[in-house]
Amino acid sequence: MPGLVLGPLLRYVDETQATIWVETDAPCEVDVLGRKASTFRVEGHHYALVCLQDLEPGDEYEYEVRLDGDRVWPEAESGYPRSVLRTIDPEAPMRIVFGSCRVAVPHRPPYTLTKDEDPEHGREIDALYALAQRMREQPRDQWPQLLLLLGDQVYADEDAPRTREFIRNRRGTEGEPGEEVSDFEEYTHLYRESWGEESIRWLLSTVPSAMIFDDHDIHDDWNTSISWLGEMRAKSWWDRRITGALVSYWAYQALGNFSPEEIEERGILERVQSEPDAGPMLHEWARDVDWGSGGRRWSHSRQFGSTLRLIMLDSREGRILGERPRRMFDEDEWEWLNQVVRGDVRHLVIADTLPIFLPRAIHDLQRWNDAVAGGAWGRPFERVGERIRRALDLEHWAAFPHSFQRMVALIREVGAGERGEPPDSIVSVGGDIHHAYLAEVEFPPEASVESPVWQAVCSPFRNALSSREERLAKAGDTRLARAIGRALARTAGLEQEQLGWSLVQPPTFDNQFATLDIDGDAARIEIERTVPGEWRRPKIETSLERELTRAAALR
Repeated sequence: MPGLVLGPLLRYVDETQATIWVETDAPCEVDVLGRKASTFRVEGHHYALVCLQDLEPGDEYEYEVRLDGDRVWPEAESGYPRSVLRTIDPEAPMRIVFGSCRVAVPHRPPYTLTKDEDPEHGREIDALYALAQRMREQPRDQWPQLLLLLGDQVYADEDAPRTREFIRNRRGTEGEPGEEVSDFEEYTHLYRESWGEESIRWLLSTVPSAMIFDDHDIHDDWNTSISWLGEMRAKSWWDRRITGALVSYWAYQALGNFSPEEIEERGILERVQSEPDAGPMLHEWARDVDWGSGGRRWSHSRQFGSTLRLIMLDSREGRILGERPRRMFDEDEWEWLNQVVRGDVRHLVIADTLPIFLPRAIHDLQRWNDAVAGGAWGRPFERVGERIRRALDLEHWAAFPHSFQRMVALIREVGAGERGEPPDSIVSVGGDIHHAYLAEVEFPPEASVESPVWQAVCSPFRNALSSREERLAKAGDTRLARAIGRALARTAGLEQEQLGWSLVQPPTFDNQFATLDIDGDAARIEIERTVPGEWRRPKIETSLERELTRAAALR
């Protein structure tokens, strides 16, 4: 009898369609709500994506998973509610939870201790675990309709004790890449360890998810610069790592981001299903993606009636690094962005793992560094600039100023009504930087921007900083740090930007998640953190609440 290895994951959901992803331990037919799909094979592992269509908008469907007719989900001894699929009512209130950065460690001491209490193992209370525990006691109408996982869903280079043990037993850890994940097989164990805990499985089976990757899903500082890329490609193990990473990302994360129509249009799944084992074909495809001039587009967008447009950006894989100016995306992706970053919707949400608007001191440091690496201080300092870029991880939007300016221009045009009716709110959401904040973005009066524009950042789900790391992060946004950043920018000949943004309150730390509530013309954000201590029944505290639309704030 075949069994479930991982899943089910409820992925894409709209008014009348949904997809459910599973990994099984043998080839079989997967049945969900009477819709069936056969598994496909990748390097001996078996997966299926069940597409459900002709559903009723705004309805609820409790579901089971059957493999070759035998029920395997829900598990008989589960203490969690039945998994439920809820289709979207595009005019009803919408609740979106988002965040990033979640290491795979058990949810028990010493792993639930702080880093100060246990520097080696302490990772505090898992925010997604805490969310699942709260949902168990809530009515369904309080559950989120969408979960945005904004990067570092898995850590190829950190934690995951069962995966590291598998690596030690499989090939040993002498020489590179040591205990880091090296190929597709090891990635399968990492995903299993990251998503296999009971509460996380239930959460992902009940709340639809959209995902985009960041560096740790592949390798720390992935695609920071052309020098980094050249150094990694020279390593004998890198080809296995990058192709295994991209193949596993497609199988475990990217495939579920798209609607059934988009999956058919892209055509990769159909090719995979035609192969006895699609591993060799997918590795060749991944190699072409990695070595291509701009990669393939992993970014995607969703429309929820006239209320919400969500755009998920991949700012990692498709970077243009070997040219000046360095760019986040190739021209094909910018053309796509020009089509989807538009108004005529009440709320526009632009999601990327990397915040577009960093704290100002860090922003100025990164654009100064890019200018120095580009010759602003003369050729002798170009290499120094590249070394600083890599040493300090200066590779966010500010470190790609050409792309930052293009993105700001798109946001300005939408907010000024040049791309359709301006939205009631424009919210850029991000993660990555292991703290959370809300910043209000202010355009000069001559920009004629009518929409409130915000940057909301929430990270990590589970990888909180130590007290020392927290102090360093806070020091990066002091008045002195901002003055130093402005001075450095001037030494590189960079003009003061007319655009401004400022944090509405100090950033928050610890493990946390953010909730974006949208109801008609109103939008509201809440950031909640887990409280270190009791791990069996975790406590959650609100650290920030804010209305994001002027009309809502005036009510």
